[in-house]
Amino acid sequence: MIIYLVLLINFYGLIIMFIDKQKAKRQQWRVSEAHLWIVSLIGGAMGIFTGMQLFRHKTKHTSFRIGIPVLIVLQIALYIYLSANGKGLMTFTFT
Repeated sequence: MIIYLVLLINFYGLIIMFIDKQKAKRQQWRVSEAHLWIVSLIGGAMGIFTGMQLFRHKTKHTSFRIGIPVLIVLQIALYIYLSANGKGLMTFTFT
């Protein structure tokens, strides 16, 4: 169950990076950086990072260039920890 949520939030992160890049090109209202960080913090850092690379978006922002990879490492460490303790992403359910 959780693995699907992780995949979904990362896909969402990728999509909002695309949308924000398109809006930046058109000088329209943008997705807030706070929103991008929240998505990253709740598990979408890989999607945000992929969007940064694919769309060349937010790559000059030091906070994103450093912060997002740090979050990815922390999230991977958390997934490994949960898996090692029998609470892996595939077996964890909401009850």
